[in-house]
Amino acid sequence: MGTISIIGTGNMARIIGGLAVAGGNTAEILGRDQSKAADLAGALGDGATTGKWGAVPAGDIVIVALLADGVVPVISQYGDALAGKVIVDISNPFNATADGLAVGEDTSVAQEAAKVAPASASVVKGFNTIFGHVLDKGGRPDVFFAGDDAQAKAGVATFIASLGLRPRDVGDLGMAHWLEGAGLLTMGLARHGVGHFEFALGVTEFGG
Repeated sequence: MGTISIIGTGNMARIIGGLAVAGGNTAEILGRDQSKAADLAGALGDGATTGKWGAVPAGDIVIVALLADGVVPVISQYGDALAGKVIVDISNPFNATADGLAVGEDTSVAQEAAKVAPASASVVKGFNTIFGHVLDKGGRPDVFFAGDDAQAKAGVATFIASLGLRPRDVGDLGMAHWLEGAGLLTMGLARHGVGHFEFALGVTEFGG
């Protein structure tokens, strides 16, 4: 399909990188620790490469697979290296007990990221409503995403579909706050209404 870049070397970087490679994409892994990035790329096998931290990513789509408090500082650090890129924030800004959000009521991590990203870059929120281990199991869960640029979202939708997942556009970047709230909703369901973490939020369509 194409080349995507992943900033991060943790569990979600591994899972999304693995799905990307399996879907025919090349996955470039970027990490502060070059040895960890190289180890992850090696584990992903053919179709995975490593890049230099802070350099211009190879992919047009750059997935920031970091904890919420690391997203804005890293995008700010990369600066003009992200010019023209589609930046996908997958984080959930949970508070310490994961029963509330650690952001204001009128913003989100993705919206704050857009403020420090280059003007020519586009920020998209996505992947944050699916537990990593559920993505790792296979199946075809829905991936909700939001952003202001229609062309950027079309590219992200194509990438999501290449992973064997269902892209679900929820609107402009202002909806990122509510996607982060939906991530919180999954935690509440896991702890209460569902009682386990082996599920994903999704859309069921009924004929009109």
